[in-house]
Amino acid sequence: MRKIKEVLRLRFELGLGQREIARACALSQGAVHNYLRKAAAAEIHWPLPEGWDEERIEEALFGKQRPSERPRERVLPDFPSLHGQLQQHRHLTLQLAWEEYRQVHPEGYGYSRFCELYGRWRKKQDVVLRQEHQPGEKGFVDWAGATIPVHDPVSGEIWPASLFVMVLGASSYTYAEATRDQQLTAWLSSHMHAFEYFGGVPRLLVPDNPRTGVSRACRYDPDLNPTYQEFAMHYGVGVVPARPYRPRDKAKVEVGVQVVERWIIAALRHHKFFRLEEVNRAIWELLERLNQRSFRKREGSRASVFASLERSALRPLPGERFDMSQWSYARVNIDYHIAFDANLYSVPYTLVQERVEVRATPTTVEIFHKGQRVASHLRGRGREQVFTTREHRPKSHQAHLEWTPSRMVNWAEQIGVNTALLFERILAEKPHPEMGYRSCLGIIRLAEQYSAARMEAAADRALQTGACRYQSVKSILKNSLDQQPVVERPALPPLPPHDNIRGARYFSEEV
Repeated sequence: MRKIKEVLRLRFELGLGQREIARACALSQGAVHNYLRKAAAAEIHWPLPEGWDEERIEEALFGKQRPSERPRERVLPDFPSLHGQLQQHRHLTLQLAWEEYRQVHPEGYGYSRFCELYGRWRKKQDVVLRQEHQPGEKGFVDWAGATIPVHDPVSGEIWPASLFVMVLGASSYTYAEATRDQQLTAWLSSHMHAFEYFGGVPRLLVPDNPRTGVSRACRYDPDLNPTYQEFAMHYGVGVVPARPYRPRDKAKVEVGVQVVERWIIAALRHHKFFRLEEVNRAIWELLERLNQRSFRKREGSRASVFASLERSALRPLPGERFDMSQWSYARVNIDYHIAFDANLYSVPYTLVQERVEVRATPTTVEIFHKGQRVASHLRGRGREQVFTTREHRPKSHQAHLEWTPSRMVNWAEQIGVNTALLFERILAEKPHPEMGYRSCLGIIRLAEQYSAARMEAAADRALQTGACRYQSVKSILKNSLDQQPVVERPALPPLPPHDNIRGARYFSEEV
């Protein structure tokens, strides 16, 4: 099925060029050009009339085509598969491969023609497309492989400073900057500094596939890091990552990195740096010389071509810098909190075990689920802190946290004075009042099962006998002891005098 509708949408709605459309739709540039030419001849534009499907569009562009009888062709060998087998099995020969081919296709090519076709196919695999860059169209981005050593003035430790490089396609105008690491903050900051150095923004960025920029590398459908995607939207630039293991897709920056390593890193090999700012001052001084350096095979320099050709073609910078926010993913724990930056932040309890996105700025932490913001917290600066919003808890948890000793006693006062005194005795006898909450709740349920008058009588009996426990009160009500008077036990008679009974006076005397 032809992808005519997608070609028309990308052309007329997004204004993409034929190359970008061909890459996005996995078509050849000739096919895209043919579709657009046919559409222009048929005066078809976007959006299409309602009810137009692929068949209607094909008929409008190409007319009703009748199947034509073609002469019978011989089956072409699967040369990519054959080439892979020849590389994998060093004993495999073209003679054996041809014999296997003729067993499957008896009417196929002869051995000489088979070898000739394979040789032609193989020669075409190493051709290189010469890329022609339009002014202001693309900026190529990469990290240099070499680093610059920086000495800590206090500890004497040496740490490697990474080198960020961005090269504009048409003029090869270059920007370079040393960073502490290759993390997301350094990646985005270097982009912003490069745009400010150029005084504008290219239309497209072509990075490699670093984890800071691309979450999942794929030749056909790469996933950008959410923060990098948001950064691109802020500056109005598109991001088309190079294909994995295809350095020729970003040949400009590959050459730019090589030039920077030769004319900047090598030139600084005798310098000893103690701060990152010192490194960048030295880099930018040499960077000006590099951009002013004359080309060998054409007139001018990077700076002159940029000034005359590419500077005016760049898009203007936005009014404000990009707000540096960090995106990451998290899984909601069973306590409806997520862990981020050594702290815990709450989300609605209905999202337990769900995967959410976390957007962190220097002051806030926002949590999103399927594109919708579900929580926002002030960002904690300590460690092991817990930030909880009351509305995120289930109703039962909210009620449990509202329980206090005074609230328990107030509930008991609605039954009677004796019940309130019983609750005070239970809570006071526990090492922590919360340990008596369950007993109090159980007694409240007993008051619902029996009458308030009986509950009051049972509480009075429990206080007199010292049986201030839930099980004791339950036994009193179950056995109707609350309806019987408390029998006081008679006092025990004094012990008779005896020689073996020493008495308290004996122990108070000093030996």
